[in-house]
Amino acid sequence: MADQKRDYYEVLGVNKNATDDELKKAYRQVAKKYHPDLNPGDKEAEAKFKEANEAYAVLSDADKRRKYDQFGHAGVDGNGFGGGAGGFYGADMDFSDIFSSIFGGGFGGSSRRRSGPQKGADLRYGMNISFMEAAFGVEKDITIDKEDVCNVCNGSGAQPGTSPETCPTCRGSGRIQQQTQTLFGMTMVTKDCPACQGRGTVIRTPCTNCRGRGRTKIRKSIHIKVPAGVDTGNRMPIRGEGEPGTKGGPYGDLYVEFKVAKHDIFSRSGADTYCEVPISYAQAALGGEIEVPTIDGPMKYSIKEGTQPGDTVEFRGKGIPYINSNGTRGKHTCKFIVEVPTRLSEDQKKLLRSFEGTLTERNYARKSGFFKKVKDIFR
Repeated sequence: MADQKRDYYEVLGVNKNATDDELKKAYRQVAKKYHPDLNPGDKEAEAKFKEANEAYAVLSDADKRRKYDQFGHAGVDGNGFGGGAGGFYGADMDFSDIFSSIFGGGFGGSSRRRSGPQKGADLRYGMNISFMEAAFGVEKDITIDKEDVCNVCNGSGAQPGTSPETCPTCRGSGRIQQQTQTLFGMTMVTKDCPACQGRGTVIRTPCTNCRGRGRTKIRKSIHIKVPAGVDTGNRMPIRGEGEPGTKGGPYGDLYVEFKVAKHDIFSRSGADTYCEVPISYAQAALGGEIEVPTIDGPMKYSIKEGTQPGDTVEFRGKGIPYINSNGTRGKHTCKFIVEVPTRLSEDQKKLLRSFEGTLTERNYARKSGFFKKVKDIFR
């Protein structure tokens, strides 16, 4: 049953904000630990390997991950994860990189995939913003340190006027075959060429700017438009602002992660805002017009006569905008706190005692009802 399954994030040992790279790294570690070929006859390890495959098959797919985050296992059940009889793999998954990390490479798919373009690494940037900036959005300039293509050699790694040469060891393939003893006996495996580190080319005259790496560290300023409604823990992707790919692959992405500061007056839960409004004893008893704070500014409100401590009032559409919702906003709730006066003068005390003497049980419905219940209990 779906409700008996462990949380997928727990299975892989990551938090719910894990990036794709963090998910993949965690999955590789779990898969290596529990792979059936490394744990022959261990049914528990086999079950955990299947469990990790199922978790990664969901969380590595953006659409399935969104459904899982929203609905849990019920949102992704029935998608065929977990493999059939005798199988260990999730649907539409390529595990050749896992085999490569376990056995040293070369189970077919890894060589072909590595020889093609690879997307660059994703980056993360933590941004602190104020409560109001999060509520209404803000534009900021941030500065990040990252690797980028060398502007002297345009990423070739070779000094201008020269070019990388085909590696004589692997003849440009970037891979070599080697006979290796594995759990299956003597096996022919494919590995990165040690002479060119899998690039397929060697550089005789390295670029003096990047020392043959083809990329250098840079500091880049990026203009960020933070949408209204973000909250602590939200992430905003800035496409193409990560590090450069390899062999013509695209740049990775930059993920801006928000941390929203607390406010002196307002608190929030999602798009709903809250505040406490102190009122005097007389205002609570008699009612009257006051100003209540909202994130848009003060607004007038008429307190009803007989307002009690803890009474609340809601203002629809006065909360925080929902992200990308064309202006739809949450509600704002004010909770009234009746402030009991202190440091009374003798004249004030006299007047208050005189006033109290004119009151009856009719004026104190809750008080009289409470003490009636107390009497009934101890009869």
